[in-house]
Amino acid sequence: MKINQVYLGLGSNLGNRQENLDLACQRISESIGAIVAQSSIYETAAWGLTEQNDFLNQVICVSTKYEVSEVLTKILSVEQSMGRIREVKWGARIIDIDILYYNDTIIKLDNLTVPHPFIQERRFVLAPLAEVAPDFVHPIFHQANATLLANCADTSEVIKNNSYDNLP
Repeated sequence: MKINQVYLGLGSNLGNRQENLDLACQRISESIGAIVAQSSIYETAAWGLTEQNDFLNQVICVSTKYEVSEVLTKILSVEQSMGRIREVKWGARIIDIDILYYNDTIIKLDNLTVPHPFIQERRFVLAPLAEVAPDFVHPIFHQANATLLANCADTSEVIKNNSYDNLP
């Protein structure tokens, strides 16, 4: 059985944001696989639809036996179980879980594009991603995450918030 590495971006801006990230990590580890790397928690202003609460964001790397379509199904189940309601694009949410990378595979399905199509445009994704996988090379742009972060045109503030760190 092949073991896959999937990088997931997590975000929350409703309720107890830290508890939401912690619960999502717990449910991901129970349903998808072991979390083998976990970034610090970052606080960021909302992106896209900016008139809403700030987000807490985090990136995790999960070791999984599941194919990408199964990972997506399980992620959507975790979001739904936590009360995620999709009403407005980029709207406020209890939890948001995005597949950033699945191994170094390029995937284009009707309901999923991997690598996530906006990684290179979002500092709130790149900062935690470069923390856990600075040398991982984006399979389309052929640049490491650290390089993508250094060259990112997004100037929004992404604050590493040590008070949220839950690393062992």
